Amino acid sequence: MVEAIGNCCNSKILREMENLPKSSYPSILQSENLTKYILESSVYPREHETLKEIRNVTASYPMGFMISAPDAAQLIAVLLRLLNAKKTIEVGVFTGYSLLLTALTIPDDGKIIAVDPDRKAYEVGLPSIKKAGVEHKIDYIESRALPILDKLLEDPSNDGNFDFAYVDADKENYWNYHERFIKLIKIGGLIIYDNTLWGGTVALPEELVRGSLRKTRQDALAFNKAISSDTRVEISLVSIGDGFTICRRIH
Repeated sequence: MVEAIGNCCNSKILREMENLPKSSYPSILQSENLTKYILESSVYPREHETLKEIRNVTASYPMGFMISAPDAAQLIAVLLRLLNAKKTIEVGVFTGYSLLLTALTIPDDGKIIAVDPDRKAYEVGLPSIKKAGVEHKIDYIESRALPILDKLLEDPSNDGNFDFAYVDADKENYWNYHERFIKLIKIGGLIIYDNTLWGGTVALPEELVRGSLRKTRQDALAFNKAISSDTRVEISLVSIGDGFTICRRIH
């Protein structure tokens, strides 16, 4: 099974493009083979047993392909340790793979504010979170994210008070999230936005993109353009999973 949503989308797009000349699109098969190699050689051997449990149980859950890509999660863990992050926010939890990864990585007195309106999905991974002994680090809030972020900003003590944020939720609100996180995250802290390549569709002509993918493709294109011009952050758009935009706040 290919875990990343991007690979799922790429496979669907490839089927729609199978009558096109092969020179007109990248080799998706090669990409999947490389992902498989990366996962089997360097990700799965180091994956915590409880993360593996969430990944396996999510495989049979509706829309299970939305789980964070394990190789991308491995990168998050490295970045969290480089930051010595203790106080983080996660927007979009789903079954909790990236949330558990963060909870396992930050110190025992670290805290995560995790926001998602779908508690049913969160409870799929909750037994593994409890088994890992890290539930005390998590403040799960069943809600849409913008009202929670606005509430945090009402308290001046929250300005620049968070080390790290991970965003994997409604893509049309990425810029709205960004404007709030640029206040909540400390200078030198990181914000990561997932799915900014949207199955590779951002690099395709619109006429080759299936209708159901077009709206979010446009959202991704608009966000990618806006973030590239934001002088408040340093950025790196990394082609891992379905695309990670890593932002380091500098102003």
